[in-house]
Amino acid sequence: MQFQRYGVYYTPRPGALANFGMSWLGWDPVSGETVAHPELEGLPRPVSEITATPRKYGLHGTIKPPFFLAKGTDATGLLSRFEQLCATLAPITLEGLVLARLGGFIALKVEGNQSALAELAGTVMRELDAFRAAPSEAELARRRKANLSPAQEALLAQWGYPYVMEEFRFHITLSGRLGRDVEATIEALGPHIAPILPRPFELDSLTLVGEDDDGMFHEIQRQALTG
Repeated sequence: MQFQRYGVYYTPRPGALANFGMSWLGWDPVSGETVAHPELEGLPRPVSEITATPRKYGLHGTIKPPFFLAKGTDATGLLSRFEQLCATLAPITLEGLVLARLGGFIALKVEGNQSALAELAGTVMRELDAFRAAPSEAELARRRKANLSPAQEALLAQWGYPYVMEEFRFHITLSGRLGRDVEATIEALGPHIAPILPRPFELDSLTLVGEDDDGMFHEIQRQALTG
């Protein structure tokens, strides 16, 4: 399959959290198939509406945001470099994940110190950046609609994305913007997801993903961190 953009994500290994993510978001990036949503009581909106925005990405935490390939590079070279890089990176053990509000949406966030994860993400950003094409003016304009700080503007100019390096905050998005429905969604979803949240949270692999022509993301390769 040909992809228009590529990225590096944390995605959960097969198991309870991965199964929840496929069902909740309605998309399995491994098989490339849609999945039926769960029926949960107490939600303020249908699951399909709550998850419409993040569905195309699958359940993930962004490590290197999606990018177009730079001229002179190709997917084969990217995959090879990705494999080499993962062989130099050590697994990370963090305190755990927790369901939380993040602005106007809900997400899973890391509990405790996540400096090791931020350092890993920064390394991936730097080491794979030769494969990233510079963003178009349209992309830059779209990012700037978020009222970026001067620091974020500088990161956007250097890395093509404003929320990296010192602005990096790992999270696993579970919804689009919910406005006043955020708390009700957390209350209804919390009891279902709490038993499957990992504690500790071990990040021992990364996943290279690709975006198809319909905007849906697929797993290209999961690679263990063996450094």
